[in-house]
This record gives sequence, structure tokens and C-alpha cells, in this order.
Amino acid sequence: MEKTSTINFKGFTPNLVNSFLPFGIIALVAMLVLPLPVALLDTFFVLNITLSLLILMVALHTQRPLDFSSFPNLLLIATVLRLGLNVASTRIVLKDGHTGPDAAGQVIEAFGEFIVSGNYAVGIFVFTILVIINLVVITKGAGRVSEVSARFTLDALPGKQMAIDADLNAGILTPDEAKERRAEVSKEADFYGSMDGASKFVKGDAIAGILILVVNVVGGLIIGLIQHELPIGQAAEAYLLLAIGDGLVAQIPSLLLSIATAIIVTRVSSAHNMSEHISKQVNLSAAWIPTSLVILALGLVPGMPNKLFIFFAALAAGLAFLSKRKELNPSKSEEVIEEEDEDNENDFDVKAVKDDAKISLNIGFGLVSLVSQSDENSLVPSITKLRKETSKRLGFVIPGIRIRDDIDLEPSQYQIKIGEKIVADDTVYYDKILAIPGDDVQLDLNGIKVKEPAFGVDAIWIEPELDKDAQSKGYVTIDPTSVLITHVGQILMNSAGELLGQDEVQALLDELETSQPNLVQTVVPKIIPLHQLTKILQNLLKEAVPISDLHVVISELSAINVQKMSNDDISEAIRPKLVPLLIQRLTKFKETLPLLTLAPELEQLILTSVRQNPDEKMLLLDGTLAKNILSNINEASEALSRDNKAVFLIVAPQIRRHVANFVRSQLPTINVLSFTELPENRSVEIAFTIGGETEADETD
Repeated sequence: MEKTSTINFKGFTPNLVNSFLPFGIIALVAMLVLPLPVALLDTFFVLNITLSLLILMVALHTQRPLDFSSFPNLLLIATVLRLGLNVASTRIVLKDGHTGPDAAGQVIEAFGEFIVSGNYAVGIFVFTILVIINLVVITKGAGRVSEVSARFTLDALPGKQMAIDADLNAGILTPDEAKERRAEVSKEADFYGSMDGASKFVKGDAIAGILILVVNVVGGLIIGLIQHELPIGQAAEAYLLLAIGDGLVAQIPSLLLSIATAIIVTRVSSAHNMSEHISKQVNLSAAWIPTSLVILALGLVPGMPNKLFIFFAALAAGLAFLSKRKELNPSKSEEVIEEEDEDNENDFDVKAVKDDAKISLNIGFGLVSLVSQSDENSLVPSITKLRKETSKRLGFVIPGIRIRDDIDLEPSQYQIKIGEKIVADDTVYYDKILAIPGDDVQLDLNGIKVKEPAFGVDAIWIEPELDKDAQSKGYVTIDPTSVLITHVGQILMNSAGELLGQDEVQALLDELETSQPNLVQTVVPKIIPLHQLTKILQNLLKEAVPISDLHVVISELSAINVQKMSNDDISEAIRPKLVPLLIQRLTKFKETLPLLTLAPELEQLILTSVRQNPDEKMLLLDGTLAKNILSNINEASEALSRDNKAVFLIVAPQIRRHVANFVRSQLPTINVLSFTELPENRSVEIAFTIGGETEADETD
């Protein structure tokens, strides 16, 4: 989850920034015209350095350009501030430069004397080098990157919009998610377009610095020699020192901003106004702390206005402390409001006792660390990726999965719920990794022996430092997040029928109607009502049959007489058209399908039982016989699974539904098909015969 801190403390709130910023912009413009007192000029010089350092620190801690989308605005403000200070300082240098090196304030004097040690030639060369670094290297490179980024971003905009529309049409994205993605793409294009223009500010500022230095030197010498009748040596000493100090005090912040610009463009728009945008994004303790330390170090330099620098360092440190406290307690005010709401009996309603989430993942407090991780393999991004992949497989959008901590669970325990019903409950050790043995590997590792949650195989939770040792011994190691995600994915596939409701079916119909309106309007609800169609699709999903080709389902419904058929019979009639989608998802097209079949005498026994009890949905078999059948199917399934092969049990069409209900109640991963559902263009082989001998005859 993305967290954004805001500056919000007494005396300095976003509302105050909203009121101050317009006056601040007007003051910057006024500096270009009105003269400034020397003391105020020193204050603004220190503020300029502080602002440049802050922008650089924020740029360093920004992971994506969009995280600092207010950068072009700040860059413009900082550039205007520096140009205003250049004009104000030039006015003072030319007016009072003959009075001595302190005529334009202590900051300019300190930069002129301390940095260049009173050697004017050295000062000019240092200034020239800084300009070359700034203008030729950093600014030119950043400008080129901005131009190319803007061009490619704008060129890619239509393709990105089409990709979002395609994902929306395919059901991978919800309308809200698609709207958010479109807004982000638009912000990205706006940002790079703004940066392409903003980089020109930096280049122009560097050129302006050169011209202002020339004006200060030439103008100062002319004024000193003609107006004040100073000897050329004295005039050069007075005005060159001030000109170099003025140039350096402006060029260093300019260099910092050039670096920040290069950082941003090599690694857009917002719903907030500009002042709110800036106040929210610059309040980072990781940025204020180094800014405070650097300003404090500058304040300790001999000749600097120490008290002024120390004041700004203390101010930055105070902001760092407040922002750090805000980051550690980001939702303190929200928690207080929630507590007040809970205590207020008048606000008590059904939402307080009912959870409307279709899918919930409740975790113990020890597993919260899996959620709080910032990398893309943490729990939340992995859950989102799983939802999209499962939605593609099944053909409808899987509802959102709500993750919450539950104090009633053990630290490493988790529960998966469909609605209010708990469908899975297991343990994942967040500080360990799971080692699953390969073939012929003994469980001789030190750890906690368990059954793997999703598939029930033997496994061991071991310490992370034993990872390489376990792999060398033939184990497969899995991180805790992947173990949990695999289990959730299995539950989603097994519970797909429960996750599809009438609202989801109506959304699928609305999407299909845009391309085939006559087909949809002819069938739904004239031939079959929405609630009955939902039940039929649920029957298909219960056996993991994808419904992504909904137009095939609707077409089949229009071709059969559904009035005299039950929902189960309708589902059986539609299956042969959709089962190939299930097979191609589980196997490669050119692979031979390994099949399980029932021995002839066993299949005849089941067929007789079904005919004698046609109204029974489950098989009526002897307990021992039923146990042996399931045991044989499980052994055959494990043998095929070890070879990474899907398991298909083939039976006669008359008994397919009954056998599927019998087998999948105990072995949910077994796919029970009828002979009529096998694609004609796939080669098959009988891998195992349940109740008979194993065969290996291949049939094309």
C-alpha cells in the first residue's frame, strides 16, 4: 500500500500553505523589481539553499517519477526565487559594492572569501567549472532524457489505453480499476510533457548565471571607475569578490536542482491543488533529516551567518521529527474516529456485524509482515496477480480478496473464508521456508514436519539458512508467501461456483451483448432466465470448466430444448463444447492425454446402480468397494502428478455426473470426463485402469 505523509501540525497546516503560496509567488515576482534589505537577502539565500537541498533529497527518495509529480512546479518556484535573488543581489552589488566586501550581505561575502580564499582568478575558474558541469553535462543530459521520455510516453499512450480497454473487456480489470489505470497513464504523459519543458528552466537558469556574473564584473568596474572614481585595483578587488560570491551562491543551488532534475527524469497531474500536492509529498523524514544536518554543517563554517543557518537547521530537524512521528502513526486520527464511532450506539447498524466480502483471508499477527513487505512478491501484489490469472482461467472476474489480521488466530495461522464459511485453515511460518522432498528423498532435515497446505504432501518448515543445503539434497524450497498464495489459488478454483452470482453473470452478458446483441436478447431471458443461467454456469465452474466462451454457452442454450430439462441435464449437454478449454489449459496441445478408465465390470456395476436409483446424485456403492475405488484413483493420480501430468478419469456419459460427484467429493483435483467430451484432434492413452490392470495402449 502506498503511504503519503502530510505536513500537519499546529501553526503549519496545508491550509496555511494554501494561503501563503499565492503571496509567496507574488513576493518572488516583486523581488525582481523592488530592492531588498541586506539582512533579508541573506535570509532568502539560506532559504534558497535549503529548498534546493530538500528537493534533491526528495528526488533521491522517490521510487517513481509519479511519486514526485509536483517536481516541475517546485522547479519553477525555485528557479524564479534564485533569479529574483540574482537581480536583488546585482542591484546591491552595483549600488554599494564600493563600500566593501560586506556590502551584499554575509552569505555572498562568505562564499567570495572562504570558498575561493580571496583569489579572484581561482574564483572565476571555480565558477566556470561549476557552470560547465551544470550546463554542459547535467542540464544537457537531463534535457535530452526529458525530451526522449516525453516523446516515447506520448507515442505509447494510445497503445496503453487500448491495452486497458482490452483487459476491461476480457474481465481482467473492473471498471474502477480500469478508470484508475487510465488516470495513471494520463498522469504519466502529463508529467513527462511537463518535465520536457521544465528542463528548459534549468538550462536557462545556468545561462542566466553566466550573464549575471558578466554584468556584475563589467558593470561593477565601470561604476567603480567612473562614478566612484576608485583606482582600478581597488575597484577590481571590491566588485570581483562580490560578483564571484554572488555567482557561486546562486550556482550551487542551481547545480543541486539540475542533479535533482536528472534523477527524476532518469528513473504527473494530481487530484490535489499545487500547494496541497507539495505539502503532502515533501514531508518525508528521510529527506528532512539530511537537509537539517547539511544546513547545520554549513552554519558551523567560519564567516557564515551561523545563527541563521542553525535556525534553519533546527527548523528542518523539527519538521523531520514531526514527519517521522506522522509516519509511525499514519492513521492515529482515523483510529480515534473509529473508536468514537464504535462507542456511539446511535451509529450501530448492520455493517457493524456483517461482512459483505465474498472472499476473506484472515491471518495471525505474525503473518502481518508478509503484507507489510514493499517488494512486488509480497502478499498483496501476489494476491492481485493471482486474482487476474484465475479470472483469465475461469472466464469471469474473481471478487476482491479482503486481507485482515485476526487476534483470535495463532501468530502463524491463517483462515480462508468464502462469505462467512471457513473453507481452509492452516499454518504458515513467516520466518521459515517450506522444503518439499522430491522422489526418493528422505525427510532428514531439521525443522517442523507438516503437510503442504494445498496438496497435502509431506514437507518440512526449515530455517532460511538451510535453503541451499535442502536444494542440494533434492528438496524443492518455497517461501511462505508462495505457499499461502498456492493454497488460496487452489481454494479459488475449487470454490469458483460459489463465487459466481447473478451480478457477475449479468456483467458477462452485458459485455457479450456489445458484440452479439441479438444472440443475448434471444436467449436471456426469453429462453432461460438469469437465475437459471447462473445455476448452469455454477455447475460448470464446480468442476473447473471455464466459461470464458460465454457465446458458446448461449448458442448451445438456443439450440436445445431447455424447458423439459433440469439444470444438471442442461449443464451436461453444454459440457462437450467447453471441456476442450479445460484440457488445453491443463496440457499442451501436442501432448498425449494420459487417461484413467474404469474396468468394464466396475463401470457396468456403476451403470446398473445409477439406473436403479436415477434420482440419486451420489453413487450407492458398498463401503469397502467405494474406499478401494478412491484409493486406486488416488494412487494413479499421484503417479501421474509426479510426472507433471494432468489427471482425467474417462467414464460413460450416462454415469459421468454421478461418478464426478462421488470422486470429486474426496479428490477435488480429479477431472471426470465422458467419452463424448474428448476432443477428436487429441491423441490419448490409457495410463491406468481402475479395478483392472495398467495398460499403455495409445489411441489416436
